[in-house]
Amino acid sequence: MGTFATKTGADGQFYFSLKADNGENILGSEGYTTKAACDNGIESVRKNSTEEGRYDRKESTNGKFYFTLKAGNGQIIGKSQMYGDEAARETGIASLMSVAATATVVEA
Repeated sequence: MGTFATKTGADGQFYFSLKADNGENILGSEGYTTKAACDNGIESVRKNSTEEGRYDRKESTNGKFYFTLKAGNGQIIGKSQMYGDEAARETGIASLMSVAATATVVEA
């Protein structure tokens, strides 16, 4: 079971990250102006994470691999950590798909 960790950044915005059981970050959010909007982002991850078509698989300019998760309207909900290869990125997606729906929410 994963954990959504929420925090308020130095910029005053609200962020969440989804962590796997081993403590590794699976997905991180962009900043939200309100706590309610951040909570809505978490619910959007729960809703969209099980849909294969919501993932964009990408490669960075330095050759690392990552993915983004999008909502039904195409807006990016979160971005993964960087992975060394495509197989590791796929493992990250599988992990997100399996833990997001039941992940607890904690204040970081």
